[in-house]
Amino acid sequence: MKTIGVKASSSYEIFIERGLLKNSGRIIADTVKTRKAAVITDDIVDGLYYNILEESLKSEGFSVVKFVFKNGEASKSSETLNNIYTFLCENAITRSDCIIALGGGVVGDISGYAAATFLRGLDYIQIPTTLLAQIDSSVGGKTAIDLPCGKNLVGAFKQPACVICDPDVFSTLSEKIMSDGMAEAIKYGMIRDEKLFDLIASHNIDNVNEVIDEIIYKCIAIKRDVVENDEFDTGERMILNFGHTLGHAVESYYNYETYTHGSAVAIGMYMITGKSCDDTILSKLENCIKAYKLPCGCDAETTELVKLCGNDKKRESSSINYIICPTIGNAQIKKVTVDEFEKFILN
Repeated sequence: MKTIGVKASSSYEIFIERGLLKNSGRIIADTVKTRKAAVITDDIVDGLYYNILEESLKSEGFSVVKFVFKNGEASKSSETLNNIYTFLCENAITRSDCIIALGGGVVGDISGYAAATFLRGLDYIQIPTTLLAQIDSSVGGKTAIDLPCGKNLVGAFKQPACVICDPDVFSTLSEKIMSDGMAEAIKYGMIRDEKLFDLIASHNIDNVNEVIDEIIYKCIAIKRDVVENDEFDTGERMILNFGHTLGHAVESYYNYETYTHGSAVAIGMYMITGKSCDDTILSKLENCIKAYKLPCGCDAETTELVKLCGNDKKRESSSINYIICPTIGNAQIKKVTVDEFEKFILN
């Protein structure tokens, strides 16, 4: 088993091993003092992995209750959050108990926000079941829900008590969801590690499982380093948003229904690189994106996407932050006025 330690405001371990889900109860028992857990999951993951987790928890003496909501970004809402609060109240969850997020990024984000805010905070554990969640959203302490006017606009920083990553869960993922996660992996190569990018680019969606364990470890290690340097996203951590300013606009434009998060980020990475880099880098990125069956563009008018960028959480008063990668493995933060950003994208 590989472990990666994160030294943030609350330090914790990330555990990575195939088949780890069935032993997750032991890890959680060693991490928290309570023996009462509320598992939050979605209606797809529930049928696939909840029973394995429940059995492992009960073998360690845990009392377990479960809340299930409909899969998808549309569920990352205040309505679902309030239903979670009600569930926690009805099951007498206290500040000394814990929440376990079993699922992808939506489950992790909303469960973490519930853990950060219910009774002013209780422990929670991340058990990410998608590639995107394992390498990105489960690590670093960002939790959130969406508002009708934008994504992740209500949230809190809440570090998990631990993160449990089992790559074997990818066996039940569709190709589309694996591609979704690979967009974030490509992002990590672009912003920090050219060798990682080359490793990813030398494979494709059909054979990436040959090296997926190495990709997971490298991506998590990069995020760990960035989070430790800038936990609260005021400086270096902004590089993790490469492709996201325009990507979130794409998601919003299509009401979170047409493009997955990863697909939208791929479009965002390609669009921003096309405006800021030479053709050689753009071509390498394009080939890599296409190797994982991700899109490089969409039908939305660029002017409409730029308008939506004004609602992004990366905006600061009259300015906006966006990320470019002049060379692969080297990210730069650009802070400009909203008008300057509009001219840059539309020029």
